[in-house]
Amino acid sequence: MSQLTGTKKILQKIIIMTTKQIELVQESWQLVAAMDSQSVGSLFYNRLFEIAPQVKPMFSRGSLNEQSRKLLSMISYVIGKLKSLDDILEEVKKLARRHVNYGVQEEHYTMVGRALLWTLEAGLGDKWNEELEKSWTVCYTILAEAMIKAAKSDEREVAGA
Repeated sequence: MSQLTGTKKILQKIIIMTTKQIELVQESWQLVAAMDSQSVGSLFYNRLFEIAPQVKPMFSRGSLNEQSRKLLSMISYVIGKLKSLDDILEEVKKLARRHVNYGVQEEHYTMVGRALLWTLEAGLGDKWNEELEKSWTVCYTILAEAMIKAAKSDEREVAGA
């Protein structure tokens, strides 16, 4: 089985977002994406380093402003493709591989998810509600699980090589 086929199977097993959830995530992300990327990034990374100080050294390669820009750009790209995730399977796999190279471990995804949800809530203010929280949680869980499974798949390939 090719890697692309394997990754596709992974995503097919876990895609559970409704059309309404996709729309809520995309609409709310438009509001966040219109904000200053440094401010959003600062909220996210300050929260991440507060709840997971052990990950801070992973971000020493460049400025947090640049990292914030990359983060928002990647999230924008993925959110724009939620209705056609098959189109980004290879990018998800590459992103997972890069994260493994940075030292990201499975448990870090939970911490990042918590920081992301906190940032969204802070950024969206009174627009944030239970339905948005659930939609974003499902969205992040789908993508994080796909990345974790892709990383594990790469590990198995390396171990079997």
